[in-house]
Amino acid sequence: MELTVVMPCLNEAETVETCVRKALACMRDHGIDGEVLIADNGSTDGSQQLARDAGARVVHVDAKGYGNALMGGIRAARGKYVIMGDADDSYDFTSLLPFVEQLRDGADLVMGNRFKGGIAPGAMPPLHRYLGNPVLSFIGRLFFPSAIGDFHCGLRGFRRDSILRLGLQTGGMEFASEMVVRSTLSGLDVREVPTTLSPDGRSRPPHLRSWRDGWRHLRFLLLYSPRWLFLIPGMILMTLGLVAGTALTFGPVYIGKLAFDVDTLVGASAAMVIGFQATLFAVFTKVYAAEEGFLPEDRRVRKLVDVVTLEKGLIVGGLLALAGLGGLAASLVHWQTRSFGTLIPSESLRLVVPSATALIMSFQTIFAALFVSILGIRRTKETPIDVAASAAEEAAEAVSREDGRAANRDEPAGSRGGAA
Repeated sequence: MELTVVMPCLNEAETVETCVRKALACMRDHGIDGEVLIADNGSTDGSQQLARDAGARVVHVDAKGYGNALMGGIRAARGKYVIMGDADDSYDFTSLLPFVEQLRDGADLVMGNRFKGGIAPGAMPPLHRYLGNPVLSFIGRLFFPSAIGDFHCGLRGFRRDSILRLGLQTGGMEFASEMVVRSTLSGLDVREVPTTLSPDGRSRPPHLRSWRDGWRHLRFLLLYSPRWLFLIPGMILMTLGLVAGTALTFGPVYIGKLAFDVDTLVGASAAMVIGFQATLFAVFTKVYAAEEGFLPEDRRVRKLVDVVTLEKGLIVGGLLALAGLGGLAASLVHWQTRSFGTLIPSESLRLVVPSATALIMSFQTIFAALFVSILGIRRTKETPIDVAASAAEEAAEAVSREDGRAANRDEPAGSRGGAA
């Protein structure tokens, strides 16, 4: 079978029959060998029977959520290709051919673009049309090397085997973003075709909740991009803290009538520590995600882990600790010159703050080196080739044992018993 059209369904009695008939008619008109599969997520309004009567196959998916329903349908699909779309009659299931043609041409994922195809009046709330979708799609393109203009279009087609290999995890509305992001990071062939969006045919409110689901999409994009979540903010903070801290260590800095002194030095120190920690978290996240298969392995991170060994981390951390302890010793000498009495903060803090910062960062470096070494321990993973080779060896051994037993059975009794 070439194509399965998967529609997630939760109480869509008003529209599911229309959607099924449109999809089946499209496949019939264009000679496509296919089926319509309804992934029912617990409907109580008779949607299942209406879908069956219209010619669809219905599978029940226990796990609640948009992503869970779709993954249940994708796993149950019989087609080489899958086109997914909502069962609310907002997408045009009579125009599936452009998706199929792109898939036949070798695409792994074909996204619909509602902004290029046309959005009918009243089909999309202004909040989604002018803020939510454009902003989240822009962030997706910024964080990941993707040219997709409509990250959240619900009508999309893909090779079933390609998407199953990704191991998609999310069960809610953010499933739409995960599919695009994971496909892009895995180097799949992702394309886009224009599609239209019409007002849905339901009389009830939609399942989508604008702010809740928008936040879930944004949170997913951030969590899958350690560079933008940790690395870039961390590097900015570290740079600002280092520049300001270095300047203020040698005395106050005046900009016009503004005077920056030791209070600002303390803030610069905090920025350096926070930025350094965020940068380390970017490395931790990339290494962990690559080792566990959440993100493709980054050669630059792997090279960093190989180059920055535990021993080198301990050496760098030790040198920072020595610098910090040296600075603290100098501050004690300075205190001694004051006969261990009251100190002038504008003088003493210029020694204490940089020294304490170096000491804190030394322990961060040592702990980070230890943690990255633990994360970088590679577990032995059996590949399909390993499994096949092991099975072949076991089969060969079994045949050899069976041949040995057969030879023993055929050997004359006298020869086994020895000379009389």
